[in-house]
Amino acid sequence: METLIAICGINCTQCPAYLATQNNDDAARARIASEWSDPPETVIKPEDINCDGCMAVKGRRIGFADMCDVRACGIERELESCGLCEDYPCDKLDKIFKMDSSAKDTLDGIKAARG
Repeated sequence: METLIAICGINCTQCPAYLATQNNDDAARARIASEWSDPPETVIKPEDINCDGCMAVKGRRIGFADMCDVRACGIERELESCGLCEDYPCDKLDKIFKMDSSAKDTLDGIKAARG
C-alpha cells in the first residue's frame, strides 16, 4: 500500500479508520467507532468510519475532517503539508502532535527537505 500523508503529518495508511475502509472491515469499523466515541458529546457510529484520506476532494472522508482547523488552514493556504507552511509549527498542530507524535517527526522531515 502506498503511503498517504495527511496535511497534518498523520500517516493515513496507518490510521485505523483508513485501514478499515480500505479493507471494507465492518468489525473494525464497529471497534473504532466504540473506541473513538465519547458519549454524550461525541457518538461515532460504525457507518461513520469511512475514509480515503482527509485530503480526498472526492470520495470518503472521516466526518470530522470537514471540521478540522488544520485541514481548513492548509486548504486555505493551498498547501499539501503543514511542513511547507512558513508558520510551521503552529498551535493548531498541538492536538495532533499529542494524539500522534510521529506526525511531528513527519512534518519536521518535510520542512527539513524543503531547506
